[in-house]
Amino acid sequence: MLIKSLSGLTETSVLLGPSFTNGTMSEAGQSAPSIKRACDACHRRKVKCIGDGTKPCKNCTSASLTCTYNAIPQKKGPKGSRAKVISELRENQRQSQLAAAQLQDVPAQSAGYLPRNGLVSFDMITTCVDYYFANLYPTQPILHRIRVGETVGQMNNNVEAYCLVMSLCAYMMIQPNLVLPPGAFEGLEVMPQSTLSLGITLLQETARVRKAYDYVEAPTVWTVITSFFMFGSNFCLDKHNTAWFHLREATTLAQVMGMHNEEHYQMMDLAESSRRRRLYWLLFVTERAYALQRHRPLTLHATINLPTLEEDPAETVELNGFIHLVNLYRPFDDTFVGLWNKARSGCTTPFLAQVQQQLCDALPEYLSSTESQAVDLRCSQQWLRTMVWQLSISQGFLSSAAGESAMSFKFPIEIARDLVAATSHFSQQAMEVHGIGLIEKLFDVACTLTDVMACVPCEQHTFEYGPRDYLNQMLNLISNLRGGQQKYLPPLLTKINDSLPSMPMPGYALPPRVEDIYDSSQTHSSGPDSGVSSPFGSPPAGAPGLPAPLNFPFPENVAGFPITTAPSSVPYTDMTHAVPMHMYQDMVLQGYPGMKYETGD
Repeated sequence: MLIKSLSGLTETSVLLGPSFTNGTMSEAGQSAPSIKRACDACHRRKVKCIGDGTKPCKNCTSASLTCTYNAIPQKKGPKGSRAKVISELRENQRQSQLAAAQLQDVPAQSAGYLPRNGLVSFDMITTCVDYYFANLYPTQPILHRIRVGETVGQMNNNVEAYCLVMSLCAYMMIQPNLVLPPGAFEGLEVMPQSTLSLGITLLQETARVRKAYDYVEAPTVWTVITSFFMFGSNFCLDKHNTAWFHLREATTLAQVMGMHNEEHYQMMDLAESSRRRRLYWLLFVTERAYALQRHRPLTLHATINLPTLEEDPAETVELNGFIHLVNLYRPFDDTFVGLWNKARSGCTTPFLAQVQQQLCDALPEYLSSTESQAVDLRCSQQWLRTMVWQLSISQGFLSSAAGESAMSFKFPIEIARDLVAATSHFSQQAMEVHGIGLIEKLFDVACTLTDVMACVPCEQHTFEYGPRDYLNQMLNLISNLRGGQQKYLPPLLTKINDSLPSMPMPGYALPPRVEDIYDSSQTHSSGPDSGVSSPFGSPPAGAPGLPAPLNFPFPENVAGFPITTAPSSVPYTDMTHAVPMHMYQDMVLQGYPGMKYETGD
């Protein structure tokens, strides 16, 4: 009897179930008389259902609706607008489908989704973390070593931790100064390759994972730091559109989190509050430097308190140098950058003279910091003075009879003299880790000096140290720093040859290939093997395995004190500000053109 009752079911009813079945089943399993009723959509629309209950009705088919019989019959009610009901039904079904699709997606926090096994080993991660704290931490003091270790432990089950670690490793590996330990690729899926290639792979991995989850709606401090590391990596790769995107992303995420408000730092522990405050000011400095280099607008302002030396007594020297760096860039606000980008008018001579004075006052005569921080501070100071002078000349405010040297045509010669005096005190290792960011500043100063020398007939006696000597020293410096020969030396030599054809030029070797710089077969200890580095990176003084100081002549009587190599110790006491400022006869410059320097990229 049971078999006979089952055989009475139609094939359609077995496959589709009750949604498309009008008939009812008796307790004995026999098919009861069919009771005709409208499907859910037709019932809701108050129209006659044209169907047999076994397949979608004609009304639902024509209206692109899902035909179901799930609703419980209700009493009849007043008729409504059928078109409005159709739109409502479509929207409800669309929302249901979207919700179902989201539930089917693999969660971004899933531990099985995050790691791409075989990309990096624990030894690689440790090497990258050690390199960051040994080299970049003084000018980028945004990570806490113990908490970085905790983050590494969470990267298998936390997407933010995974992206932070991957971006940090990419940032370190893209810098050719880092050398992986022997056997670093053993047990990995990736083949042995240069740190540059592996760094690019890790950068792409970070971007891939970030696309799979919404990190914008609820960002964390890890989110901001990851974006900053992606900026630094692309800056090193000379991909400036992508670098700018990630820098702007980092500043925007910081504002979303409220890091531009002082109240943001009141509700967390001291270590976390300190690192976040430093992160905001690092973004502040980086954005201003990049705005001047690439003519970009600003988003962050000096709206929170500076870090204090009392935050960490063990890092007083590093914090002191970092605070000086912030103060150096504070004068370059929306007003100056707007004038620089030609987005604002109303520039005045007193305003520019005030900015020049602020730059002079930003750094003390005796600077206590690490040697690498002193390099960044002294070179950035002279570069910023050059940028202000360029804006002054573009506005037509310079004069041969100016009362202030900063508003005279000869000022770039004084800048070049101070820059050469400063760099003569620094070891090559302290300069080289700053990479193309530092070299680009030297290039700008050298180009400005070349233009001034081309317009001003400089009389230089045989035994005097003058503009040509400064230009030769900067040429020597750029040619010796890794990355300088690749991009900046050729256009600078071309400019000098075109502008100063009578100037004798020493011979320079052809630049090495980029592939040679990033040769993965190198076996020496970690040291600066290229200038393609962080725009603001710095190592501790006396880092092992680094090249010897640059040896170029600098006469003792120019600076007024003997020139010696700075001791490899922390703190590093810098005295280059004591150089006298009365070196040259007055020079008259007329019809000096505006400047635009191209590096061929």
